[in-house]
Amino acid sequence: MCTNIVYEWLKTLQLPQYAESFVDNGYDDLEVCKQIGDPDLDAIGVAVPHHRRRIHEAVRRLKEADETAAGLYF
Repeated sequence: MCTNIVYEWLKTLQLPQYAESFVDNGYDDLEVCKQIGDPDLDAIGVAVPHHRRRIHEAVRRLKEADETAAGLYF
């Protein structure tokens, strides 16, 4: 199994089973993961609605963290 930032992120979401599929589909860092939408989750193989919601919520939090950090520089 891969041990990288995406694996660690998915592990915190209690979804590590998707880590290999994420990386195989090019989602190998969190910047890329911020762009994930429903078609991407289909391609990755995330079919369980609860898992999809959990990932969407985590992506939203990643984007919010970026906006908060950007505000620190101005």
